Amino acid sequence: MSSRSDPFLAAVCALGITQITAWGTSYYCLGVLAGPIADDTGWSRSLIYFGFTVSLLVMGAVSAWAGRAIDRYGARAVMSTGTVLVSAGLMLLSLVRSEAAYLAVWAFLGVGMRLCLYDAAFAALVQVLPSRGRRAISYLTLFGAFASTVFWVVGHYLNQASGWRETLGWFAAINLVVCLPLNWFGLARREQTHHPAAAAAAAQPSPEGAPLAGRVRAVAIALFAFVMSLNAFVFGVVTVQLVPLLQAAGLATAAAVWVASMKGFAQFGGRLVEIVFGRNLRAVTVARIAIGVLPVSFAVLLLSGGNLQAVVAFTLLMGASQGVITIVRGAVPLALFGANGYGAVLGLLATPILIVNAASPTLFSLMVDAWGWKAAEGVLLGAAAASWLAMEAMSRWYERRRS
Repeated sequence: MSSRSDPFLAAVCALGITQITAWGTSYYCLGVLAGPIADDTGWSRSLIYFGFTVSLLVMGAVSAWAGRAIDRYGARAVMSTGTVLVSAGLMLLSLVRSEAAYLAVWAFLGVGMRLCLYDAAFAALVQVLPSRGRRAISYLTLFGAFASTVFWVVGHYLNQASGWRETLGWFAAINLVVCLPLNWFGLARREQTHHPAAAAAAAQPSPEGAPLAGRVRAVAIALFAFVMSLNAFVFGVVTVQLVPLLQAAGLATAAAVWVASMKGFAQFGGRLVEIVFGRNLRAVTVARIAIGVLPVSFAVLLLSGGNLQAVVAFTLLMGASQGVITIVRGAVPLALFGANGYGAVLGLLATPILIVNAASPTLFSLMVDAWGWKAAEGVLLGAAAASWLAMEAMSRWYERRRS
């Protein structure tokens, strides 16, 4: 059978483009537009970023429902609906004139983002490519590493040319013109069991064993949610406050910005290494390695003493860990719980992760105000170490249950 009949390339490339676009125009848009919005409206930056926090809380609140909807109606329909909602939300955001309307639109955007970002895309790939879901997820995340890089540049130039409101209008149009058809047509075909690639993958014995069921399944979901929630606290802080974190370590502002920009390349590199060297490792093993690197990176930061090479090493290690943990978030549930009901499982897992992710920047700021930067960095190291210890404990528990 011709390789043209294999939906792997079409699905991964289509979702790769939509993920770059959707993440860049919605989730990351305040990276370049928060300042212009504040300057134009006179609103405080804390209010502007609180809108994003509201969207994350809404994403967490609707996550379980979204996962069940994906299993029931199919990721193709759900992601296409999410794209329409994100487009409408961005257009509404460009029109807001009051603080209340601004927050309400971000809540609306939270629903749309949950329906079309990574968790939905992972479920879509597992539905289209059930025998090669983990491999497809790994390739998809390579695209996502460029979302902020591409759309921070695009957003900056659009804002310079026509202002933040028109920029959001363009972002809304881009989602409709680019993402909607790609989500709909890129997910139109599903893997056939008689296709050579699917048959070869199905013929190989799974190193993960049979999917967990019953009480053991529920315990494993709770344990993995705890592990990933600890990670969410760390990465929620890093996403918003990496530059101030590097400044607190002793770098000047220009150097901190330059070093922070290396995180995206480290994420891409970590994911590339996982694809090349991690394909023969069990998903749980990859998770243990990626999560284990995180506390090491923060220990390097705490001991750096302002040394540029050490701070760069922290950024590269942390970025690579974050890049692979994104894959882990989709690959481990697939390995442990199987493809049946995968969307609902991701929905359950995402609920606490998104809520912690939303709260962590504010909690960390309070820690900095109360205890200072060094103590707050120690908390990040503690959370990263706790995540690693929890992952090790879960791994040992899982091995006992398998045997």
